[in-house]
Amino acid sequence: MSFPVATGVPQLSGIISPTIWSGKLLVKFYEASVIPSISNTEYEGDIKDMGDQVEIRTTPDITIRNYVKGQTLTVERPTPNVQSLLIDQGKYWNFVADDVDYHQADYSFVDDWTKDASEQVKIVVDTDILAALNGQASASNQGATAGVRSAGFNLGTTGTGLQITKSTVLDLLVDCGSVLDEQDVPESDRWIILPPWVCGMIKKSDLKDASLAGDGTSIMRNGRVGMIDRFTIYMSNLLETVTDTTLHWNIPFGHISALTFAGQFVKNENLRAESTFGTLYRGLKVYGYKVVKPEGMGIVYGKR
Repeated sequence: MSFPVATGVPQLSGIISPTIWSGKLLVKFYEASVIPSISNTEYEGDIKDMGDQVEIRTTPDITIRNYVKGQTLTVERPTPNVQSLLIDQGKYWNFVADDVDYHQADYSFVDDWTKDASEQVKIVVDTDILAALNGQASASNQGATAGVRSAGFNLGTTGTGLQITKSTVLDLLVDCGSVLDEQDVPESDRWIILPPWVCGMIKKSDLKDASLAGDGTSIMRNGRVGMIDRFTIYMSNLLETVTDTTLHWNIPFGHISALTFAGQFVKNENLRAESTFGTLYRGLKVYGYKVVKPEGMGIVYGKR
């Protein structure tokens, strides 16, 4: 029997009520959140609310001088560079659980819904930041003449996107590594985010040398993408796409020091609803991000 509801209010009887609901929830697959994995997140503990400003100190360059015996030494007073990270972004959810539904339910649907909301926040935040990275990488780390020293690497440009195939995908990864090498970027903690179709091409490529993947087993045999030419490879469906005659992807790569990200769930609360018999559940995540080292990040403009 369904409990009567007002016009416009969904009837959840038969969806979460024990007379119909099987008690087994379908598993929902969420896109993986990659931003925390590719960025410096050491400032997250400094966030208390939206509008906070976090001061990021970067290591100054120390001058190396020639020395001869008996000379007077030049004294240097290094000053750390400071950049400000503004926590100016926020995402929230707010839903009501009617008392009738809550008491009739045979599972904790509120826990399920709040968990889903937190996962959806991850997806929205990743999408926003990945779309913004394209305009913040160094100009020398993208385009048809990438490479700050040689200008010798084609990473694709508007109108002439780089076509990626299983025969060229390994060369592309090596070229991205070379672009970072020319910027003197550290070899450890490098990353690249690829759409699933590029990851598939890697698995189908003639990648026989297992050592390239940092693995004792060939990619051809175990399907593991792993690490290739110092890049930890992440797969995401959230990369920005552009229709440029055909569909193109902006594929970011770089070093973990290039991007700083800080985010916190600062509110996660419940309170009685004013206009109905139920409880409101809501949460707020605030965050901010900044490319602090553009030379440590690049973009591939690629197509199938």
